[in-house]
Amino acid sequence: MTATADGRLDPEYDSEPVAVGGLPPALLSAGRWQPEGSAEAAPAGRTEQQQDGAASAEEALARATTHLLSLQSSEGWWKGDLETNVTMDAEDLLLRQFLGIRTEEQTKATAEWIRSHQREDGTWSTFHGGPAEISATVEAYVALKLAGDDPSAPHMMAAARWIRSAGGIAAARVFTRIWLALFGWWPWERLPEMPPEIMFLPKWLPLNIYAFGCWARQTIVPLTVVSAHRPVRPAPFALTELHTDPDDPFPVRPLAPATSWDGLFERLDKALHAYHHRALRPLRRLAVSQACRWIVERQEADGCWGGIQPPAVYSLIALHLEGYELDHPVMRAGLASFDRFTVHTPDGQRWLEACQSPVWDTCLATIALVDAGLPADHPALVSAVDWMLGEEITKRGDWSVQRPSLAPGGWAFEFENDTYPDIDDTAEVVLALRRVAHPDPAKVAGSVDRGVRWNLGMQSKNGAWGAFDVDNTSTLPNKLPFCDFGEVVDPPSADVTAHVVEMLAEVGKARDPRTRRGVEWLLRNQEADGSWFGRWGTNYIYGTGSVLPALVAAGVPAEHPAIRRAVRWLEDRQNTDGGWGEDMRSYEDPARWAGRGESTASQTAWALMALLAAEEGPDGRANPAVDRGADWLVRTQLPEGTWDEPQFTGTGFPWDFSINYHLYRLVFPVTALGRYLHGSPATGRPTTGPAAIGASR
Repeated sequence: MTATADGRLDPEYDSEPVAVGGLPPALLSAGRWQPEGSAEAAPAGRTEQQQDGAASAEEALARATTHLLSLQSSEGWWKGDLETNVTMDAEDLLLRQFLGIRTEEQTKATAEWIRSHQREDGTWSTFHGGPAEISATVEAYVALKLAGDDPSAPHMMAAARWIRSAGGIAAARVFTRIWLALFGWWPWERLPEMPPEIMFLPKWLPLNIYAFGCWARQTIVPLTVVSAHRPVRPAPFALTELHTDPDDPFPVRPLAPATSWDGLFERLDKALHAYHHRALRPLRRLAVSQACRWIVERQEADGCWGGIQPPAVYSLIALHLEGYELDHPVMRAGLASFDRFTVHTPDGQRWLEACQSPVWDTCLATIALVDAGLPADHPALVSAVDWMLGEEITKRGDWSVQRPSLAPGGWAFEFENDTYPDIDDTAEVVLALRRVAHPDPAKVAGSVDRGVRWNLGMQSKNGAWGAFDVDNTSTLPNKLPFCDFGEVVDPPSADVTAHVVEMLAEVGKARDPRTRRGVEWLLRNQEADGSWFGRWGTNYIYGTGSVLPALVAAGVPAEHPAIRRAVRWLEDRQNTDGGWGEDMRSYEDPARWAGRGESTASQTAWALMALLAAEEGPDGRANPAVDRGADWLVRTQLPEGTWDEPQFTGTGFPWDFSINYHLYRLVFPVTALGRYLHGSPATGRPTTGPAAIGASR
């Protein structure tokens, strides 16, 4: 039973830790995991060949679990590197150049990293194996020129030649041209206007700052200050070689028809440009002052803003333009936060994480280890729970603008991000907390209770859940001229909704009307081919891998037509090698790429987790695709226990911003193999036979 705020027991749901998937007792062994009691006879329904495969899976799971345990911090958390693309590194050098703090050591190490990611045609992509991308190539080129690379060097000439062929700087996204405008390489007059007076718009008006997703509003507010100043630092060199026509480097694009949304906002932008030169000075100063106060109030304890790179860099620039010296505590803390985001490679290269994911990684690792058979009271799991309990957010953030009466509770993604807890992390943390036998169950129960109540309070009116906000579904922000890079709103998605539904089912609320509304939304939003779209992971495999376990956990029978369609889709998308993979291009071209791509460990695991949840079909027989998928994981495992996965399988903005979570290649295969051997949490039944395995650290 859970305790309410006044200490009374809450009968709504039982929050005692539960055994997951009928896990057998786990035994401690010396130094590492060891499979114990290999089956003398194959379980009913399993062939001898399948039993041999299970034994191999046990060995692979033992190696993977040992490796995962070895990566835990002494404080209890896990964190894998979060890799994006070289624009993070290029912008870091440009920021330091703007502020006058760039060092040769930083520049040399960053340039080495950027060069190492240049493609044979001289370009850069935004994900492994992806196509050339104009903005990434422009920013990388400028960074290398800043580092002293000779424009006549073959690698620089190849990049410049391709940039010109792709339309030159004029074809780059708005945010790239903003960086160039800071040094006079692009005129501010040729950029969309972002007036700070947007701060005065009440929340009931369209295009107020809370109409944008949290990541967008954190970026837009400081950019309004930058736009008001239109600063230009002396350019250290020219970029004429990146223009298609040096005689007309800043072409004016014709306006779209006035009857279209694009045309309407383009004409509004022209009016705002005119206003920039005629703005009432007292009103402009008040707006800038309010924006700066808003920025400072949202600086996190570690100095960052929102735990992500874009708000941080633009906030530092904005505040510096407003007179904050580099030794000001706000500026010092903000710059120091980038040091924590910096990864130094053994060969002397330097690159920046766009964000850090310790809460997400820790809850996923905890779930994986329990599914793998680690004892629920194992010290590693208890330590992880202690750390997660300390990360609970108990203060109000921007989410409370839409939910002023909702009590706080929940978790963010990062080490420090109290302003923006997210619904996805909260759901998965609750699942993780519930699966560990902690010595202070009342303390765990209180956190679980607050997390559940906060998630329920963040349900959108259509019955589903977004990532950070409620009913953040306006289509107008995406139509603004400066919103040409990724999503700027946070509508509900299938993957987040599925994780919340799965969590609600776990805490005994499967029949709650709010849970049923979530289930109904998922069923309504299934794609015609049987899959689900993945907003925060790539892509339809991630969406389907999230939704199927949730539906089964919520009581939707495995024979339901929606589940059978999804199973058939996964079977059809299985690669001939037995694995699953999906390229980022499925966001742009789903007809060709949905569920298609090189097999990866994380995506194979997602498919397995879905099939295991729904494995028993109407004929009562196991799905052979599951055995082939598990065999692929066994065959491709590296000796140290993890998997090689250069492919990007995480999503920041669909197509526009891709992520390689370096821990995904380990935590999800551990989860999948654990459920393959011991049973799915949704079904509580073994799928290949008994495997009593334990661990020590």
